[in-house]
Order: sequence, then structure tokens, then C-alpha cells
Amino acid sequence: MIATQEKQERVILLGVELQETEHFEMSMKELASLAKTAGADVVSFYHQKRKQYDGKTLIGSGKLDEIKSLADADAIDTVIVNNRLTPRQNTNLEAVLGVKVIDRMQLILDIFAMRARSHEGKLQVHLAQLKYMLPRLAGQGVMLSRQAGGIGSRGPGESQLELNRRSIRNQIIDIERQLKQVERNRQTARDKRVDSDTFKIGLIGYTNAGKSTIMNILTNNTQYEADELFATLDATTKKIYLKDQFQATLTDTVGFIQDLPTELVAAFKSTLEESRHVDLLLHIIDASDANHAEQERVVLDILEELDMADIPRLAIYNKIDIADHLTATAFPNVRISAHQKGAQEHLRQIIIDEIRGLYQPFSLKLHQKDLYKLYELNKIALLDSYSFASETEEITGYISPSNQWKLERFYD
Repeated sequence: MIATQEKQERVILLGVELQETEHFEMSMKELASLAKTAGADVVSFYHQKRKQYDGKTLIGSGKLDEIKSLADADAIDTVIVNNRLTPRQNTNLEAVLGVKVIDRMQLILDIFAMRARSHEGKLQVHLAQLKYMLPRLAGQGVMLSRQAGGIGSRGPGESQLELNRRSIRNQIIDIERQLKQVERNRQTARDKRVDSDTFKIGLIGYTNAGKSTIMNILTNNTQYEADELFATLDATTKKIYLKDQFQATLTDTVGFIQDLPTELVAAFKSTLEESRHVDLLLHIIDASDANHAEQERVVLDILEELDMADIPRLAIYNKIDIADHLTATAFPNVRISAHQKGAQEHLRQIIIDEIRGLYQPFSLKLHQKDLYKLYELNKIALLDSYSFASETEEITGYISPSNQWKLERFYD
């Protein structure tokens, strides 16, 4: 098959602001970033203030005529709406404008389809898209034909979306069956990590906050990182050595975003749950983003939904070198620039300090003849410095309360 380069779609962004709408400007800027991540050429923005949405077309007829004129004059391919459209509104907008219309939810689903790399990730995206499209299939022939390619149609593909409802439901059942098997395999691996002595760290944060950068710095590895939304989608867990033989696991998961489609929250529950059983959450925050306080709130709200709010959490304000000013709202917190010299050691020390606060201190005496025991002791406990200037050395450190019984074999 010969690959062909897709033409960049020319798009108009449209948002409707109600009186009770919060952070509308932030949401529209985010929509523009999402559109560019999907490969769109954003030609123009339109927004309208209303007391309520128009049940037929979301916006008023006057604004609709303006958009229609621009779409015809500037050869617009697609209109992306910041609000969630009903199937009826979607159909009516396309009929009036004569171009493809998708909403914010479908745009996010499309980007997830671009980013999914693992088998599980692709299954989850496929499932979310089918559930989103199912109520939109009846009487949507025109819309589906227009969505045969380009932004908003990645993933299942035109042929699958044109299948009847029964076929779509059968696909959903089949994918859910496959995902249950994948989840059983994931749960087995997760249980092994939970039962192990290894300290577990989870990276969370708003999309594009710098989680993958932090992951790469701490693991000396290369995970895809870019200045774009949802650069990382699939959960990744890697081991890191913090001090001597003391290990920890570090898990990076999908970034959060406001108005995350409910279909994706459900579909990616198992992926997000990779951080449910960790000992410490590192909440990465982009200090340079003017809307970081609102982004923090979104992350904390999702943590509440996932019953993860009680996990010990440390806020890390990243990109502090390019932040104009910072009003920290999360405590405790630290401030860093991941790309600056010394960031790796700084991060490691931050984590070590947090572990000391979560673990319990201990001390024991070790004779020089038992030096070989230090290797095993280092694996289960975070030790302070020692010198063995005399035959017997007092070893101090910190250990998990659940592992304290393992110290018995090290006492004389």
C-alpha cells in the first residue's frame, strides 16, 4: 500500500459561552491546541454569548450565517465546536454549513486514536469511539460520508462506522471481552508490584505538563515527549535506583484535561488505575501556564473520581525557568526546571526526602564480618551514610512499616 500525505484541513473553531460558563477563554485556547495537535490549520475563531444553547443548531441563525459565508469564501473543510453536540445539532449544523462538523469530544477521541501505541490502548480508543458514535448512527448518512477521512474519523474507520447498530454493538461486546482479558493480565502484573518491597511512584498531571520529561530524566531513558497535548497515552512503568540498591518503580500515565469525554474516562479506567496502588503521587504542574491553577483543579477532581485523593501527593511545579510568576496553590510543593543542569539529582533527592517522611526510622548495629548483609538491607530500606570506622557500625535508615519485620534477620 502506498502511503499518501493527508492535506492539512482548514478549520474554524466555534464556542458558545453561557453565563455560568467558567474558564471559557482557557477552554478555547485549549481547543486550538487540540486542533493543531490533530493536524489542523486553524483559520478563524467564532464565539457567541447566550443565555442557553439553541436546541437545533447550538448557536443563533445570525452567527451561523457568518460562519457559512466564511466557510464558503475560505474553503473551510471542518468546523470544530468546543461544546458537546447532540446528534440532532450535529446533523443540522452540517446541513446548514455544508462542511464536516465535529465537537470537542470527537476531536479528543481522534487525538487519542493517533497517540495509542499499545494493543490495549488501541482497543480502548476503538471502544470509546464506537460508544460515542453509536447514538449518532441513525439517520447520519450525510455526516458519516463527510467523515470518511481527516480529523475526527481516525480509529474505527468509515466502513465500521457505517455498519448498522447491531453490528456496532457486537463490536463493542467483542472489544469489551478482549479488554477484560487484557485487564486480567494487567492485574496480575499489578498485583506482583503491589506485593513487592519496591516503593511505587506515579506521575500524574495535566496534559503537556512535562510528565514524560520527568520520566526520562529519572530513568535515563527516552520516552516520546513533545510540546503538544496527549504526547503520551499508554501507561509506562520503569524501575529507577534512588540510592545504592534501593529501587522504586515510576509509572507515567495519560495526561488529564478538562471536559474529558466520559467515554474515555470509562475506557481508560484500567490505564489510569496503574497509579491507584502507588505509594506516592508526583503531581507535575506546568508553572509557565497562566491557567495552571485551573489545571491543578481538574487533576484533583479526576483523582477524587478515581478514589485516589488519599494517596500521598507532592506537587512539582515544572518549567519554573520560563514562568513569569507563580502563585503556588498546592502544598507541599517544590519548584524545578527539568531541563536545567542538576535537575536529575534534585528530583532524586526530593523523592528520597518524601520516602523518609512516609517510612519509619530504624537503627541497628552491624559488625564488619556481616558487611555482606548491607546489600540485602539496601534493597528493602533507605539507608543513611555509614563509614565502618570501627569494627561495629550503627546503621540508620528508613523502612516501610509493612517491612519492619524483615529487619529481624539483620540484628545480632
